[in-house]
Amino acid sequence: MSTIRLTAAQALVRAMAAQHTNIGGQTMRLFGGVFAIFGHGNVAGMGEALHGVRDVLPTYRGHNEQGMALAATAYAKASRRRRMMAATTSIGPGALNMVTAAAVAHVNRLPLLLIPGDVFAGRRPDPVLQQIEDFGDGTATANDCFRPVSRYFDRITRPEQMIPAFERAMQVLTDPAECGPVTLAFCQDVQAMAADFPTRMFEDRLWTPRRPRPDTHELTQAVQLLRGAQRPLVVVGGGVLYAEAEAVLAKFLDAHGIPAGETQSGKSAIAASHAMNMGAIGVTGTQASNELAAEADVILAIGTRLQDFTTGSHAVFKQAGRRIVGLNVQPFDAGKQGGLALVADALAGLQELAAALADWRAPAAWTAKAVAAKAAWAEVAARYTAPSNAPLPSDAQVIGAILRAAQPSDIVLNAAGGAPGELHKHWQAEQPLGYHMEYGFSCMGYEIAGGLGVKMAQPDRDVTVIVGDGSYMMMNSELPSTIMLNKKLTVVVFDNRGYGCINRLQRATGGASFNNLLEHTLHEELPEIDFAAHARSMGATAEKVAGLAELEGALARARASTRSYVIVIDTDPYAITDAGGHWWDVAVPEVSVRPTVLEAHAKYVAAAAVRDAVG
Repeated sequence: MSTIRLTAAQALVRAMAAQHTNIGGQTMRLFGGVFAIFGHGNVAGMGEALHGVRDVLPTYRGHNEQGMALAATAYAKASRRRRMMAATTSIGPGALNMVTAAAVAHVNRLPLLLIPGDVFAGRRPDPVLQQIEDFGDGTATANDCFRPVSRYFDRITRPEQMIPAFERAMQVLTDPAECGPVTLAFCQDVQAMAADFPTRMFEDRLWTPRRPRPDTHELTQAVQLLRGAQRPLVVVGGGVLYAEAEAVLAKFLDAHGIPAGETQSGKSAIAASHAMNMGAIGVTGTQASNELAAEADVILAIGTRLQDFTTGSHAVFKQAGRRIVGLNVQPFDAGKQGGLALVADALAGLQELAAALADWRAPAAWTAKAVAAKAAWAEVAARYTAPSNAPLPSDAQVIGAILRAAQPSDIVLNAAGGAPGELHKHWQAEQPLGYHMEYGFSCMGYEIAGGLGVKMAQPDRDVTVIVGDGSYMMMNSELPSTIMLNKKLTVVVFDNRGYGCINRLQRATGGASFNNLLEHTLHEELPEIDFAAHARSMGATAEKVAGLAELEGALARARASTRSYVIVIDTDPYAITDAGGHWWDVAVPEVSVRPTVLEAHAKYVAAAAVRDAVG
């Protein structure tokens, strides 16, 4: 066997550089690069190794470990999981800062290679700087925190362990069913140790997406259910985009006259203008989607985890005897809510479903009802997004202004706060990947870092990041990275002076405004934060606008700008689109001295009873 002598870190990065994918007929490297913040636990080993491959595997300097790993996660999502990135840190706090990003990737089934430094495998200098000592377990390190948020975890304590560890890592990162974050905790002394590695480890390898076709029996059952349906509905999940199945899905809906509701991850898989696209479904859904969901007797859930925001905490599908067909590449997701599992790639599964259904169509009355519901919702939504003379615009009105200024190829990105619900209802995405929402983990701070990752994956499309003042304060550190890398973003900061979304939820569950909006916190003086000045201090162009009229001009200036452009606008913390939507299970205290809480609890019990009665 032919071998080459390398350090374990050199072997890892050389192997990474040898992995390839093919997208649109073009072969390119599977790893788009490595985000790195160096410390004593990785600067000598990984730092030297990355320097040696910098021409084929670029290293990008991050400003915050969580931020750079979030950017890598967004890169994978915007690449439909066909390309990915890695992130490396030192041990201790640097490593633990990536745990949140690992959870984001884990929940969203996204490939992310995490390479945190670890303690000395040889233990001679223990305890080293930043080492956590467990009194009862000599093998425990800070990196054990990655175990529950990794699809595959390994600790490299000898250089030759990298051979099977890397093979396993690649299988997980590229498998459509198992896909998620991989953590290779890399002992810092082992990074620098040499071994004789087989040269086959560094030979070019091309990864193509596995497309499992449905089991014959499962397909037959699914077809029988759909053919017998009087009121079928499709739920469009993110798996449609990952499988590149959006064109096939659009034809499927047309051919069979089936309306569809979109999850947060599935939005943009079919054009907003498609006749059968009812828009958002669930807690933040449209009237059109949720009214049809309440009557649906067969639900074809494609590439979705069916999380509680999608299902209205298991209450949005109200028909007794309804059946769910879970078309999903992951059996765990395919069988949720007692559904009939149709385990397959979304593209392959839709193709075979379409062929088996042939010329079958849903009843004409059901299709016509969907068309009417879509038109009715469009009129309602237009009223919420239209400008007004209110002292402070609502989130929906600001979103309406951004949408009117947008081009079809634009990508809008968000993650947390009130904007996800408003965007889910109101944003009109016409091209695939034009809507990028991290609402699996709903990670505050994802927005700007995620925007960087999306722009790196989709450099030819304009990216608009919508972020609340609360999320901006949590993480804005990758804004300078957009300047360094010339990855221009338009960032619109919705400043409602606090956590407006949770304040509304607090009040809706009977509570008083408390510790969410700045004015309702324990304070001696309220801060007057100049977000525009702060953004300028980090290299962006920035301005604050006085209202919707000024916002339109600012958006035009932002589009013309060659560097990241931040626009700040004050918004109403209380206004929300109260049309559409659905109940969400948020437990309310049974005991309280406040009548408003007791009233809210009674409403909660009644709503839960309705849900439980449907089953």
